[in-house]
Amino acid sequence: MSMLLDLSRLRGGGGRIDRRDPPEAFDATNEDFRVVAPVVLGADVRKDRGNVRIVGRLTGELELSCSRCLEPFRIPVDSAFDLLYLPASTDAAAAPDEDHQLEDEDANVSFYEDETIDLAHLVREQFYLALPMKPLCRPDCQGLCPVCGTNRNVETCACDATWVDPRMEALRRLRETKTGH
Repeated sequence: MSMLLDLSRLRGGGGRIDRRDPPEAFDATNEDFRVVAPVVLGADVRKDRGNVRIVGRLTGELELSCSRCLEPFRIPVDSAFDLLYLPASTDAAAAPDEDHQLEDEDANVSFYEDETIDLAHLVREQFYLALPMKPLCRPDCQGLCPVCGTNRNVETCACDATWVDPRMEALRRLRETKTGH
């Protein structure tokens, strides 16, 4: 299934994208998340000379691993976006090795070549932007026991998880020899 937007087919300088793609249409080898529900992309496309603006909304559902207990969990994605695409032949794209200061408005600028925009890249980018900084299956996740690895959300263990700073071990031994315990 092609997810390329052919800009040469836009009539009157604009158009509409309405897509519903199955989860299988997206790369399953992604290590950060897995798409688990159909992805709905709706957007308006406007082309003015070489500049293309895509404004729309993306919805779907992702499966992530909890950063504390490593169990999979799902999060809904409902992301609005406003992106500007410039032809790759512009000055900023022509000299990628030069250092450029990134302005706030440049964060929503991408480049296209050969009159096509890869919508799969747009979808992946929006999914990454929707990911939480620290993915948690629930706010009160207890995580894994650092001693035995038991998932503390499911069962309890009798491990002593008290952490002792190894840099202080010499001082602890010195204190024990001075006090006798």
